[in-house]
Amino acid sequence: MQIGPYQLKNRLIVAPMAGVTDRPFRMLCKRLGAGMAVSEMITANKALWTTPKTLRRANHEGEVEPIVVQIAGGEPQMLADAARLNVEHGAQIIDINMGCPAKKVCNVAAGSALLRDLDNVGRILEAVVKAVDVPVTLKTRTGWSREVKTALAVAKMAEDAGIAALALHGRTREDMYRGDAEYDTIRAVKQAVSIPVVANGDIDSPEKARRVLDYTGADAIMIGRAAQGRPWIFREIQHYLDTGETLPPPPVDEIRALMLEHLDELYGFYGEYSGCRIARKHIAWYTKGLAGGNAFRQQMYKLESTDEQRLAVGEYFSRLGDAGDRLSYVVEDEDKLDRDGGAVAEGEACGA
Repeated sequence: MQIGPYQLKNRLIVAPMAGVTDRPFRMLCKRLGAGMAVSEMITANKALWTTPKTLRRANHEGEVEPIVVQIAGGEPQMLADAARLNVEHGAQIIDINMGCPAKKVCNVAAGSALLRDLDNVGRILEAVVKAVDVPVTLKTRTGWSREVKTALAVAKMAEDAGIAALALHGRTREDMYRGDAEYDTIRAVKQAVSIPVVANGDIDSPEKARRVLDYTGADAIMIGRAAQGRPWIFREIQHYLDTGETLPPPPVDEIRALMLEHLDELYGFYGEYSGCRIARKHIAWYTKGLAGGNAFRQQMYKLESTDEQRLAVGEYFSRLGDAGDRLSYVVEDEDKLDRDGGAVAEGEACGA
């Protein structure tokens, strides 16, 4: 897939997710097969540009190209200024967020709330494209509600404005993340425009990836929640697309080493206090469905230092390795994930 001057190595893209797709996670997904990864959304509000959170989200040191930064806001000029600033700081592609359904985003007329004002959508697209000399992409939803779907109109506006590619989540804002994503709208959009279209929503297996690509005709797929705790899903999908064969579950020893490396990156990126706490949700995702995972998590959530946390993870995966060479998932009834701080709250993660 081509976006401006950038030829991606494949058709697999990591969805932007607030609280998830930080630099350590993006780099890991790229290493494990993703062709591109989009940053957590960065606010267009100038008053927040120098906060530690925004500066951290704009940190791309050592990241594999292309560097894609998503910006969020509701004012055309503010978004244009934010695009220019991020390009100055190394962004090679700017992505506009018109898909996040979170209340705190929609309440400031940003994210998917923009889909209620198509005139402003047009002004934003034009302003951002004119502001920078790098490709600008757009991530959006099928509409604000099921009764009023705006995807076709927005897609044509995006094409006319010079948007380089469009990612479409097969849900409305009203749907949030409930129910099943639908792909008829994505298919219709792909048939209506000539710019690349990326299908997003509920793509959680190699087989589903193949079906969505075939049905929609999309140029690429974007994966969010399915990559949480399973960043190797990208190599699994690529292998299936290439060969029609399903890879076996990964070796326990490989995932143990991968997890410990991911933890070290998180600790280095966020520091001792925040690193330990941010790592908890990643550990919870990695261990979801694994034998003894729920009991392990209940103890892990109580650990207050990175050294204790790292040691506990290493020991847990060593025990798994004693029981079998490869990851083996058990009945999910045992798992009561997300009730004790192990997951992102609803609305924080804006990708699927």
